[in-house]
Amino acid sequence: MSETRDTRLRRLNMRSMRRGTKEMDILLMRYTAERLADLSDAELDAYEALLDENDQDIYQWISQQKQSPTEHEPTVADIIRVAANG
Repeated sequence: MSETRDTRLRRLNMRSMRRGTKEMDILLMRYTAERLADLSDAELDAYEALLDENDQDIYQWISQQKQSPTEHEPTVADIIRVAANG
């Protein structure tokens, strides 16, 4: 059985809010509040793949301490633009 878009958005929002580090919770909550509902299905797939990564890695990519992997570059760039610059 396939989940509805609304269910998927709620699930991704919850995964964004409960990351394990406060910094990631804040950044990803900002991002989901601003962008999640407007993302295409392909962009949601990419965001969900990013959420499968380790918090410390994601934080280093968003804070630009390390280069993100190619497959995550568009999503990380969008998060930086929306959530990481205050």
